Amino acid sequence: MYDMGMCEDIVNIDISDAVIRQMRERNASKRPKMSYLLMDMLQMDFPDALFQVVLDKGTLDAIFTDEEEATLAKVDRMFAEISRVLQVGGRYLCVSLAQAHVLKKAVEYFSQEGWVVRVHQVASSGDKQQFVLPIFVYVMTKFKKVPGSAPQILEICPEEQDKPMRVESTERLVEAVKDRQHYALLRSQLSKASSGEQLSLDLCSKESGKPRYTLHVVDSPSMKPSRDNHFAIFIIPQGRETEWLFGTEDGRRQLAASAGFRRLVTAALHREQHYEGMAGIQAELSGKVMELAPPGLPAQQQVPFLSVGGDIGVRTVRHRDTSPLSGEYVVEDVKGDDKCYFRRLVFLSNRNVVQSEARLLAPAPLPGQKKRRKDRKKPGSTEPLSAIDKSYLCCEHHKAMVAGLCLLGSPDPLPGAPLAVLVVGLGGGSLPLFLHDYFSQARVAVVEIDPSMLEVATRWFGFSQGDRMRVHVSDGLDYVAKLAAEAPAQYDAIMFDVDSKDLTVGMSCPPPAFVEKPFLQKVKTILKPEGVFVLNLVCRDARLKESVLATLREVFPLLYARHIDGEVNEILFCQPGPKGPQDPAELLVRAQALEGALRQPGRPWDSSYVLADMLQAVKIL
Repeated sequence: MYDMGMCEDIVNIDISDAVIRQMRERNASKRPKMSYLLMDMLQMDFPDALFQVVLDKGTLDAIFTDEEEATLAKVDRMFAEISRVLQVGGRYLCVSLAQAHVLKKAVEYFSQEGWVVRVHQVASSGDKQQFVLPIFVYVMTKFKKVPGSAPQILEICPEEQDKPMRVESTERLVEAVKDRQHYALLRSQLSKASSGEQLSLDLCSKESGKPRYTLHVVDSPSMKPSRDNHFAIFIIPQGRETEWLFGTEDGRRQLAASAGFRRLVTAALHREQHYEGMAGIQAELSGKVMELAPPGLPAQQQVPFLSVGGDIGVRTVRHRDTSPLSGEYVVEDVKGDDKCYFRRLVFLSNRNVVQSEARLLAPAPLPGQKKRRKDRKKPGSTEPLSAIDKSYLCCEHHKAMVAGLCLLGSPDPLPGAPLAVLVVGLGGGSLPLFLHDYFSQARVAVVEIDPSMLEVATRWFGFSQGDRMRVHVSDGLDYVAKLAAEAPAQYDAIMFDVDSKDLTVGMSCPPPAFVEKPFLQKVKTILKPEGVFVLNLVCRDARLKESVLATLREVFPLLYARHIDGEVNEILFCQPGPKGPQDPAELLVRAQALEGALRQPGRPWDSSYVLADMLQAVKIL
C-alpha cells in the first residue's frame, strides 16, 4: 500500500517487541512515514475515531481458535476496540479463511451494531494458488447505530462477480461462503489423480440464489487418453434427470463410458428456471465448468457440449401447491426419450424421485406457448387438459405389481372375475385405474391419507370414482386394523404402494410401521386364503431390508421377490398359504396367460408392456 502510493500514513501494531524492532529497522530508510508501535489490539492506546481503516490480516483467525467463553470474551474486546478507534464511515477490513464460527461471530456483532457487512472472495484454489481454501475479506462499514430495529445489510461478492449479492440473514451468508469453500475443495480434489469417485455440486442463479444446475463429475480412469477424449459436458434434458442413466452413479458411469471421455460433467437443469436453449446454456456454463477440467487438458482444447439429439427437453410445471402431509409438490409435463409426453407428480422434499407418472395422449404445450384468452391466469384452470393414457403403466414397479395377480389362480377367467382389491397409496391413481379398467368385474378400494392427493389425481391424472372404485381418505394403518376387526378374509389382492415421509430412515417405501409383524398379521387377516399381498419395497439399508424380509417370511409362508432393473424398488408377492406355484417357470406361464386374457380386441395395449417380462427374474424366498 505504501509503495503503491495508496497511503503513507500507516500505523502498524503488534504485541511482540522483537517483531516491532525488526520492522522498524527494515523500513526506517525505505518507508520513513510508516510507524510501528508495541501495543495490544485488545486494549489500544489510540484516541476514539482516529482511523479511517483498520486492516486485520489474519489476526481474528489466529485469536478465534475455539468457542470457549474466554476466547469469545477476547474477540468481543477486539471488536469493541476496532469500533472505538474507527471513524463513522470508516471500514474494518479483515482477511480471513472464513471458518463458519469466525464469520458468523463477526457478521452478527457488526450487523447488530448497525454496520454494513460485505464479504468478498478475493482468491480461490487452483494450480497457481498456495492454499486449497479460498481467501475472503470482510468489509465492515461503520454507521451510527440507529435506535430500534434497523434492517441488516448483508452482502457477498463472489470472485467471479463485480456486483455484490444481497442476502437476507447471517445464516444465508455463512451458507454462501460454505458453498464457495466446498467448491474450492472439490476443485482441489479434481486436480489430483482421478479415483473414479463421483463428485457433485449445485450452481445457483445469480438473481434468486436457488439451484440452477446440478453438476456431477464422472471420471473414467481406465480409459486411454487421446487428444480428443479428455473432457466433455453432457446436458441432461429437462425432466429426464430422474432416469437411471442420468440419476444414478452406475447410470452416469455407463453414460461416460459410452460417450468415450475420460472426464464427463453431467448438468441437470432445475424446474422453474428458464433456459435459452443449448447455445444459451453453453455460454452460461462454459467459464464455470472449465474450472472442473482434468489436469493435462491440452491448451486451447475445444470442449464439446453433448445432449440427447441436441435437445434440452421440455418441462412445463402445470400445478404447484403445498400439502400439510406431503409438503410442497409439483405436477409437471415432460418430454420423454421417445417423443411422448408424460405427466409427473413430484414431492419437492425428495425432488429426484418421481412419485407418480402417466403418459399423455396429446403433446403437452411448450413453455411460453400463447394462451387463447388473456383472462386465463391459472395454468390449467380453464384450458382443456391433455388426455391421460390409462392403458399404459409408466412405472415399472406398477407393471410388476399387476403381473403378480397371476398368483391368484387360473388366469383365464381372471380379468372378468369379481375380484376385491385393496390399494394403499393413491399417488396419481394410475395403478387403481388400470386395475379398474382391465379387470372388468374388480371392485377397487383405495386408501389415501392425504386428501390433497385425491384432488391432484382427479384434476391432473384423470382419476375418477364410481360403483367399482372408491377412495377412503384415512391412515392405511388405521383402515387395515379396522377391517381386520370387523371384516376378515374379504380381499383377493392387497397392494401397498405408499411412501414414507421420514427421509432419515433407510427405507423410503413403505413407512416402517407398515412392515411390523403385528400389522402384517392384520393384513393377512383381511386377505382371502388364496389371495396375494403385493408390497413395493424401496430400502437402501441392507440390514433393515433383511429384517423386513425375515418378518414377512414369519407371517406369509410363500414369498416371491422381483427386483426392478435400474431401480432400488423390489416387489414382494406374499401369500398366506403354501399352495402357490413353487417354480419360477410356472409363474412365467401364468403371467403370459394373464397378459393374453387382458389383451382384448378393441382395447388399447402398448406393445412394450409385457407382463411376463416382469416375472422373468422372480425369486422364491
